Amino acid sequence: MGQAHRPVLATAATAALVVDPAGRYVDATFGRGGHSELILQRLSDAGRLMAVDRDAHAIAAGRARFHSERRICFRHSAFSRLRELVAAAGWRARVSGLLLDLGVSSPQLEQPERGFSFQATGPLDMRMDASGGQTAGDWLQSAAPDELVRVLREYGEERFARRIARAIVRARDERRIATTTELAQIVAGAVPVRGSRRHPATRTFQAIRMQINRELDELAAVLAAALELLVLGGRLVVISFHSLEDRTVKRFMRTHSRPRPVPREIPLAHTEQSRPPLRLVGRAQRPLRAEILANPRARSATMRVAEKMAEGVAG
Repeated sequence: MGQAHRPVLATAATAALVVDPAGRYVDATFGRGGHSELILQRLSDAGRLMAVDRDAHAIAAGRARFHSERRICFRHSAFSRLRELVAAAGWRARVSGLLLDLGVSSPQLEQPERGFSFQATGPLDMRMDASGGQTAGDWLQSAAPDELVRVLREYGEERFARRIARAIVRARDERRIATTTELAQIVAGAVPVRGSRRHPATRTFQAIRMQINRELDELAAVLAAALELLVLGGRLVVISFHSLEDRTVKRFMRTHSRPRPVPREIPLAHTEQSRPPLRLVGRAQRPLRAEILANPRARSATMRVAEKMAEGVAG
């Protein structure tokens, strides 16, 4: 089954996140609870933690692991619904910190039946929430050729997108592409091999997973919600694993950390209205070499932190 899931940048992330031990925190990507465990260690008896995950297996594992911990509550949900979850808990505008550890988790990758990896044969599912929605296999069977190309280019940054799309269309015209290894073989046959250590299907699997789970849309929604839900001085901590996610987070934090324009008729250069909603906390942080050696998944991780400084609405 592989090694146990290890949270990336766990100590740094939780240290940046927990600014008030008695505060209310959201781990919006619970996974297997590595970050949540460290957050709880930093909370006082008055502190509270909401653990959110789209994956029902993660929520079930969390409830079993923390069954005797009264400071944590669990929510099976996409984090794009964070406003609703926080409002239902009575935490609106009272969240002291929000943590996002983006991407797919090690347990998901290591379960062939989930369809996230081509390392073992499994059905083409790729849904983070397996309780509903379109599977990767269904999407591959029905997507228009131009849509295949767009997704591979946009989400996978795949330069051979058109070749791969043509190969997928040819294969599905003969019979349904049913398994992860079938898809990986189709992609490998379409991509020129030039000695890369990365499997040629890596970008394709990433792109399809992001399409099926609407990952960039989800990210945009939760980032916008953070401006509304955090208390003044509250922290937003985001760990991303590829350039598309990190660019989205970087752009959002930079945009909302710049002073807002002041109307010309207001003579003061510095007004409460001109204060930006966010303040960047330090620079982007990456794992040290020791963590990468111990956990290869950490290699591509980037962490960014921002603190809420004023009320604002994402635009």
